[in-house]
Amino acid sequence: MRAYDIIKKKRDGAELSREELSFLISAYLSNKIPDYQMSSFLMAVYFRGMTDAETIALTELMLASGSRLDFSDISTPKVDKHSTGGVGDKTSIILAPLIAAMNVKVPMIAGRGLGHTGGTIDKLESIPGLRTDLSIKEFKDNVKGLGFSIISQTDEIAPADKKLYSLRDVTATVESIPLIAASIMSKKLAEGLGGLVLDVKVGKGAFMKNIRDAGKLASTMVHIGNAMGVKTIAVLTGMNQPLGKTIGNGLEIKECISALRGKMPDDLKEVVLTLGAWMVYIAGCVTEEAEAPRLSERMLMAYKLKLIDFIENGGAFKKFVEFVDAQYGDPGVAFKPDMIPSAARVKEIRIPAKGYIQEMDAEKAGIASMLLGAGRQQAGDRIDHSAGIVLNKKTGDYITPDEPVAMFHYNDETHINEAEEIFISGLQVGDIPPDKKPVIIDVVI
Repeated sequence: MRAYDIIKKKRDGAELSREELSFLISAYLSNKIPDYQMSSFLMAVYFRGMTDAETIALTELMLASGSRLDFSDISTPKVDKHSTGGVGDKTSIILAPLIAAMNVKVPMIAGRGLGHTGGTIDKLESIPGLRTDLSIKEFKDNVKGLGFSIISQTDEIAPADKKLYSLRDVTATVESIPLIAASIMSKKLAEGLGGLVLDVKVGKGAFMKNIRDAGKLASTMVHIGNAMGVKTIAVLTGMNQPLGKTIGNGLEIKECISALRGKMPDDLKEVVLTLGAWMVYIAGCVTEEAEAPRLSERMLMAYKLKLIDFIENGGAFKKFVEFVDAQYGDPGVAFKPDMIPSAARVKEIRIPAKGYIQEMDAEKAGIASMLLGAGRQQAGDRIDHSAGIVLNKKTGDYITPDEPVAMFHYNDETHINEAEEIFISGLQVGDIPPDKKPVIIDVVI
């Protein structure tokens, strides 16, 4: 068997066997296939796609390349949530302690940000002392004792995905639906889950720009999860504008702390409660070994009210404090968010217009935040945890030239003018209030 023949076969649109995919993955991991050949294969997949059978086989092979966590000694349901990436998306940091407070275990292996999208791990590491590089034993102990833990991907979990993703990132093959699905699901299925809720972002600030592609990605991942014995559903959520009021690591942690104490912007609250409701529901389905049909609106509201109770009674906030302490951070941050480092400079962003914001382009806002220092253009770039953007106004709000639309927080002013130009270019203002677009678009089961 030769890599050349496998690449040619996929280039010509034929379906690969499990044996061919297995040869390719194992040979690449053992450095018997060079990057340039694997790059050719990835590009062939990007243009030709994969069948369901190929995608499931690729996911299983990537999963089998590393360790799979065993939580069989914990009888409580294990459920996780994963987002495909957005701007201002800090829902994981709110949901994990909230769902754990409701006696559902949440083992979460999260990622870092790249480009215009942020990463859960970078946000958490803005908390003084907090570590996300825990050993697997520490991770499992925290899940068992505290109810949840959030760590970065280790060399033990899906190493094939880690190596392939680095190559995809520099070969313009990230936006391939089967490759995205296999990458996400190989890591999630390694967590020893019973249930999984996927937040598939769609819009200008997401990898999936339209509902058709987002729905296809969601369906592919749901199919993989269910086929491999993990009850999986996906929620399509809007990402045309940033989620919540902050973009940037430390700023978003401060917003998370505020959210866990009961104060959330409406869009963030709707996404958190909807995803949380499905997580709790899926946990019940795991326990009862039942199917997971679509929730009725009445049942969905009942679960949301339970989640609100656990925010208002302080249960979720208490879990967050315990989590910070368990992962070597300073738990005082939860009570004094100003302990998180602040940027030395703050600039008010105004535009010479009066009217209603018709659009706030999430991708351009994310790029602006990255240029301020909050994100990475390359995987090895250092980030400034204090940099980012606070949004004073969002789509539908009325503005005047006297009111700042946003506040830029930064230390390095090298790209400040470019960041401002890009952010402002993503704003459209008109005389009539725009139609309100739903943040929850669809559910795929």
